[in-house]
Amino acid sequence: MGSVGSLTPEQVQLFNSQGYLVLESFSCPEEIDGLRKRMDELLDGFDCSTASIFSSKNQKQLTDNYFYESAEKISFFFEEKAFDDDGNLKQSKQLSINKVGHALHELDPVFKKFSSSAKISSLLSSLGYKRPVVIQSMYIFKQPGIGGEVVPHQDNSFLYTEPRSCTGLWLALEDATIVNGCLWALPGSHKNGLVRRFIRDEEGVHFDHPSPSYDHKDFVALEVKAGSLVVIHGDLIHQSFENKSAKSRHAYSLHVVDTDGCKWAPDNWIRRNVGPEPLYVS
Repeated sequence: MGSVGSLTPEQVQLFNSQGYLVLESFSCPEEIDGLRKRMDELLDGFDCSTASIFSSKNQKQLTDNYFYESAEKISFFFEEKAFDDDGNLKQSKQLSINKVGHALHELDPVFKKFSSSAKISSLLSSLGYKRPVVIQSMYIFKQPGIGGEVVPHQDNSFLYTEPRSCTGLWLALEDATIVNGCLWALPGSHKNGLVRRFIRDEEGVHFDHPSPSYDHKDFVALEVKAGSLVVIHGDLIHQSFENKSAKSRHAYSLHVVDTDGCKWAPDNWIRRNVGPEPLYVS
Protein backbone atom coordinates (compact mmCIF):
# COMPACT_ATOMS: atom_id res chain seq x y z
CA MET A 1 0.00 0.00 0.00
CA GLY A 2 1.24 3.49 -0.81
CA SER A 3 0.16 6.55 1.16
CA VAL A 4 -2.05 6.16 4.22
CA GLY A 5 -5.65 5.59 3.17
CA SER A 6 -4.93 4.54 -0.40
CA LEU A 7 -6.49 1.27 -1.51
CA THR A 8 -4.79 -1.73 -3.04
CA PRO A 9 -5.97 -2.94 -6.47
CA GLU A 10 -7.52 -5.92 -4.70
CA GLN A 11 -9.53 -3.63 -2.40
CA VAL A 12 -10.74 -1.54 -5.34
CA GLN A 13 -11.76 -4.74 -7.14
CA LEU A 14 -13.68 -5.94 -4.06
CA PHE A 15 -15.42 -2.56 -3.74
CA ASN A 16 -16.41 -2.62 -7.41
CA SER A 17 -17.68 -6.18 -7.05
CA GLN A 18 -19.78 -5.96 -3.88
CA GLY A 19 -20.47 -2.19 -3.69
CA TYR A 20 -18.93 -1.67 -0.27
CA LEU A 21 -15.62 -2.10 1.51
CA VAL A 22 -14.76 -2.34 5.21
CA LEU A 23 -11.42 -0.79 6.22
CA GLU A 24 -10.56 -1.86 9.75
CA SER A 25 -8.58 0.48 12.03
CA PHE A 26 -8.96 3.42 9.62
CA SER A 27 -9.08 5.72 12.65
CA CYS A 28 -7.01 5.32 15.80
CA PRO A 29 -8.60 5.40 19.28
CA GLU A 30 -7.27 8.94 19.87
CA GLU A 31 -8.94 10.26 16.70
CA ILE A 32 -12.23 8.58 17.60
CA ASP A 33 -12.07 9.95 21.12
CA GLY A 34 -11.44 13.45 19.76
CA LEU A 35 -14.50 13.34 17.51
CA ARG A 36 -16.73 12.00 20.28
CA LYS A 37 -15.54 14.55 22.83
CA ARG A 38 -16.07 17.37 20.36
CA MET A 39 -19.64 16.22 19.75
CA ASP A 40 -20.21 16.15 23.52
CA GLU A 41 -19.15 19.81 23.60
CA LEU A 42 -21.44 20.72 20.71
CA LEU A 43 -24.38 19.00 22.40
CA ASP A 44 -23.67 20.74 25.70
CA GLY A 45 -23.96 24.10 23.96
CA PHE A 46 -27.04 23.24 21.93
CA ASP A 47 -30.42 24.88 22.68
CA CYS A 48 -33.13 22.19 22.42
CA SER A 49 -35.79 24.62 21.33
CA THR A 50 -34.21 25.14 17.89
CA ALA A 51 -34.02 21.51 16.69
CA SER A 52 -36.09 19.43 14.30
CA ILE A 53 -37.17 15.78 14.10
CA PHE A 54 -35.51 13.44 11.61
CA SER A 55 -37.21 10.45 10.04
CA SER A 56 -36.19 8.41 7.01
CA LYS A 57 -39.83 7.28 6.70
CA ASN A 58 -41.80 10.56 6.88
CA GLN A 59 -39.34 13.23 5.85
CA LYS A 60 -41.90 15.05 3.68
CA GLN A 61 -44.14 15.88 6.63
CA LEU A 62 -41.25 16.73 8.91
CA THR A 63 -39.18 18.81 6.51
CA ASP A 64 -38.96 22.50 7.22
CA ASN A 65 -36.57 25.36 6.63
CA TYR A 66 -34.43 24.11 9.49
CA PHE A 67 -33.73 20.97 7.45
CA TYR A 68 -33.00 22.86 4.22
CA GLU A 69 -30.71 25.35 5.92
CA SER A 70 -28.76 22.59 7.65
CA ALA A 71 -26.90 22.00 4.38
CA GLU A 72 -24.56 24.83 5.34
CA LYS A 73 -24.93 24.71 9.13
CA ILE A 74 -24.42 22.47 12.15
CA SER A 75 -28.01 21.50 12.97
CA PHE A 76 -29.51 19.06 15.46
CA PHE A 77 -32.29 16.57 14.72
CA PHE A 78 -34.24 14.61 17.34
CA GLU A 79 -35.36 11.00 17.21
CA GLU A 80 -39.06 10.54 16.46
CA LYS A 81 -39.50 8.60 19.70
CA ALA A 82 -37.70 11.17 21.85
CA PHE A 83 -40.89 12.99 22.88
CA ASP A 84 -43.88 12.06 25.02
CA ASP A 85 -47.50 12.76 24.05
CA ASP A 86 -47.21 16.30 25.41
CA GLY A 87 -44.19 17.10 23.24
CA ASN A 88 -41.64 16.96 26.06
CA LEU A 89 -38.36 15.09 25.87
CA LYS A 90 -38.52 11.74 27.66
CA GLN A 91 -34.85 11.90 28.60
CA SER A 92 -31.81 14.18 28.29
CA LYS A 93 -31.04 15.87 24.97
CA GLN A 94 -27.80 13.83 24.80
CA LEU A 95 -29.90 10.65 24.59
CA SER A 96 -32.61 12.14 22.34
CA ILE A 97 -30.68 13.36 19.30
CA ASN A 98 -30.86 11.34 16.07
CA LYS A 99 -28.11 13.15 14.21
CA VAL A 100 -26.18 16.37 13.78
CA GLY A 101 -25.62 17.68 10.23
CA HIS A 102 -24.92 18.59 7.58
CA ALA A 103 -21.84 20.84 7.52
CA LEU A 104 -19.70 19.58 10.41
CA HIS A 105 -16.94 18.91 7.87
CA GLU A 106 -16.80 22.61 6.97
CA LEU A 107 -17.66 24.52 10.12
CA ASP A 108 -16.12 22.57 12.99
CA PRO A 109 -12.31 22.35 13.12
CA VAL A 110 -12.18 18.89 14.73
CA PHE A 111 -14.53 17.30 12.20
CA LYS A 112 -12.98 19.29 9.35
CA LYS A 113 -9.52 17.92 10.21
CA PHE A 114 -10.70 14.33 9.79
CA SER A 115 -12.95 15.05 6.78
CA SER A 116 -10.18 16.76 4.80
CA SER A 117 -7.34 14.52 6.01
CA ALA A 118 -4.75 13.09 3.65
CA LYS A 119 -6.02 9.56 4.23
CA ILE A 120 -9.53 10.51 3.07
CA SER A 121 -8.09 12.14 -0.05
CA SER A 122 -5.85 9.11 -0.74
CA LEU A 123 -8.86 6.81 -0.46
CA LEU A 124 -10.91 8.91 -2.88
CA SER A 125 -8.00 9.14 -5.31
CA SER A 126 -7.84 5.32 -5.29
CA LEU A 127 -11.50 5.29 -6.35
CA GLY A 128 -10.81 7.62 -9.27
CA TYR A 129 -12.06 10.94 -7.94
CA LYS A 130 -10.56 13.94 -9.75
CA ARG A 131 -12.07 16.93 -7.91
CA PRO A 132 -14.01 15.56 -4.94
CA VAL A 133 -16.07 17.62 -2.52
CA VAL A 134 -17.68 16.56 0.73
CA ILE A 135 -21.29 17.54 0.10
CA GLN A 136 -22.65 16.60 3.53
CA SER A 137 -21.56 15.22 6.89
CA MET A 138 -23.56 13.67 9.70
CA TYR A 139 -22.84 12.54 13.22
CA ILE A 140 -25.31 9.70 13.80
CA PHE A 141 -26.13 8.56 17.34
CA LYS A 142 -28.41 5.52 16.96
CA GLN A 143 -29.55 6.04 20.52
CA PRO A 144 -30.16 3.09 22.87
CA GLY A 145 -33.79 2.03 22.88
CA ILE A 146 -35.04 4.73 20.51
CA GLY A 147 -32.47 4.82 17.68
CA GLY A 148 -34.69 4.81 14.60
CA GLU A 149 -34.70 2.54 11.57
CA VAL A 150 -33.12 3.79 8.33
CA VAL A 151 -35.02 2.15 5.49
CA PRO A 152 -33.28 0.59 2.45
CA HIS A 153 -31.90 3.36 0.27
CA GLN A 154 -29.18 4.46 -2.13
CA ASP A 155 -27.11 7.55 -1.40
CA ASN A 156 -27.26 8.67 -5.03
CA SER A 157 -31.02 9.14 -4.58
CA PHE A 158 -30.37 12.09 -2.28
CA LEU A 159 -27.12 13.46 -3.69
CA TYR A 160 -27.51 13.12 -7.43
CA THR A 161 -24.96 14.20 -10.02
CA GLU A 162 -24.93 13.56 -13.75
CA PRO A 163 -23.18 11.18 -14.17
CA ARG A 164 -23.70 9.68 -10.68
CA SER A 165 -20.67 10.05 -8.41
CA CYS A 166 -21.64 9.78 -4.73
CA THR A 167 -19.66 7.63 -2.30
CA GLY A 168 -20.49 7.29 1.38
CA LEU A 169 -17.76 7.08 4.04
CA TRP A 170 -19.15 5.74 7.32
CA LEU A 171 -16.80 5.79 10.31
CA ALA A 172 -17.78 3.65 13.31
CA LEU A 173 -17.14 5.61 16.50
CA GLU A 174 -18.40 2.67 18.57
CA ASP A 175 -18.60 -1.02 17.83
CA ALA A 176 -21.56 -1.61 15.49
CA THR A 177 -23.37 -4.92 15.91
CA ILE A 178 -26.65 -6.51 14.88
CA VAL A 179 -27.88 -5.83 18.40
CA ASN A 180 -27.29 -2.06 18.40
CA GLY A 181 -28.24 -1.33 14.78
CA CYS A 182 -25.28 -1.91 12.45
CA LEU A 183 -25.43 -1.29 8.71
CA TRP A 184 -26.85 -3.96 6.42
CA ALA A 185 -25.89 -4.07 2.72
CA LEU A 186 -27.30 -5.82 -0.34
CA PRO A 187 -24.08 -7.03 -2.03
CA GLY A 188 -23.83 -6.25 -5.73
CA SER A 189 -27.02 -4.16 -5.76
CA HIS A 190 -25.06 -1.14 -7.02
CA LYS A 191 -24.82 -2.87 -10.40
CA ASN A 192 -28.58 -2.56 -10.92
CA GLY A 193 -28.57 1.22 -11.20
CA LEU A 194 -30.52 3.89 -9.36
CA VAL A 195 -34.01 2.95 -8.22
CA ARG A 196 -35.45 6.38 -7.40
CA ARG A 197 -34.56 9.96 -6.57
CA PHE A 198 -35.32 12.27 -3.66
CA ILE A 199 -36.53 15.49 -5.29
CA ARG A 200 -36.94 19.01 -3.95
CA ASP A 201 -39.53 21.14 -5.75
CA GLU A 202 -42.31 23.63 -5.04
CA GLU A 203 -44.15 20.94 -3.06
CA GLY A 204 -41.20 20.30 -0.75
CA VAL A 205 -39.21 17.07 -0.83
CA HIS A 206 -40.41 13.67 -2.02
CA PHE A 207 -39.32 10.53 -3.82
CA ASP A 208 -40.16 10.28 -7.52
CA HIS A 209 -41.02 6.57 -7.22
CA PRO A 210 -42.15 4.24 -4.42
CA SER A 211 -39.53 2.02 -2.85
CA PRO A 212 -39.22 -1.53 -4.14
CA SER A 213 -39.62 -4.29 -1.59
CA TYR A 214 -36.51 -6.20 -0.54
CA ASP A 215 -35.97 -9.61 1.01
CA HIS A 216 -34.05 -9.24 4.26
CA LYS A 217 -32.29 -12.58 3.79
CA ASP A 218 -30.41 -11.07 0.83
CA PHE A 219 -28.74 -8.45 3.04
CA VAL A 220 -25.41 -8.85 4.82
CA ALA A 221 -24.81 -7.41 8.29
CA LEU A 222 -21.77 -5.14 8.45
CA GLU A 223 -20.70 -5.64 12.04
CA VAL A 224 -17.56 -3.55 12.60
CA LYS A 225 -15.30 -2.41 15.40
CA ALA A 226 -14.90 1.25 16.39
CA GLY A 227 -12.39 2.88 14.05
CA SER A 228 -13.52 0.92 10.99
CA LEU A 229 -14.52 2.84 7.87
CA VAL A 230 -17.25 1.47 5.61
CA VAL A 231 -16.96 2.74 2.02
CA ILE A 232 -20.37 2.68 0.31
CA HIS A 233 -21.04 2.93 -3.43
CA GLY A 234 -23.70 5.53 -4.20
CA ASP A 235 -25.98 2.96 -5.84
CA LEU A 236 -25.63 0.30 -3.11
CA ILE A 237 -28.88 -0.61 -1.33
CA HIS A 238 -28.19 -0.41 2.41
CA GLN A 239 -30.14 0.10 5.62
CA SER A 240 -30.07 -0.19 9.40
CA PHE A 241 -32.68 -1.31 11.91
CA GLU A 242 -33.88 0.22 15.14
CA ASN A 243 -31.52 0.08 18.08
CA LYS A 244 -33.49 -1.77 20.73
CA SER A 245 -30.41 -2.41 22.87
CA ALA A 246 -29.07 -0.47 25.85
CA LYS A 247 -25.95 0.62 23.92
CA SER A 248 -25.61 3.47 21.44
CA ARG A 249 -23.98 3.14 18.01
CA HIS A 250 -22.27 6.43 17.20
CA ALA A 251 -20.92 6.99 13.68
CA TYR A 252 -19.58 9.87 11.60
CA SER A 253 -20.68 9.80 7.97
CA LEU A 254 -19.40 11.75 4.97
CA HIS A 255 -20.83 11.84 1.47
CA VAL A 256 -18.57 12.80 -1.39
CA VAL A 257 -19.32 13.67 -5.02
CA ASP A 258 -17.00 14.53 -7.88
CA THR A 259 -17.13 17.95 -9.49
CA ASP A 260 -14.87 17.08 -12.43
CA GLY A 261 -17.21 16.21 -15.29
CA CYS A 262 -20.13 15.68 -12.91
CA LYS A 263 -23.03 18.13 -12.66
CA TRP A 264 -24.88 18.67 -9.37
CA ALA A 265 -28.64 18.27 -9.95
CA PRO A 266 -30.54 21.50 -9.26
CA ASP A 267 -33.50 19.55 -7.81
CA ASN A 268 -31.42 17.90 -5.06
CA TRP A 269 -32.50 18.82 -1.53
CA ILE A 270 -29.13 20.48 -0.89
CA ARG A 271 -29.01 23.92 -2.52
CA ARG A 272 -25.92 25.68 -1.31
CA ASN A 273 -25.35 29.43 -1.36
CA VAL A 274 -21.61 28.87 -1.57
CA GLY A 275 -20.07 25.97 -3.45
CA PRO A 276 -18.00 23.50 -1.41
CA GLU A 277 -14.20 23.55 -1.62
CA PRO A 278 -12.66 20.50 -3.34
CA LEU A 279 -10.49 18.25 -1.19
CA TYR A 280 -7.95 18.22 -4.03
CA VAL A 281 -7.71 18.70 -7.78
CA SER A 282 -5.96 16.08 -9.87
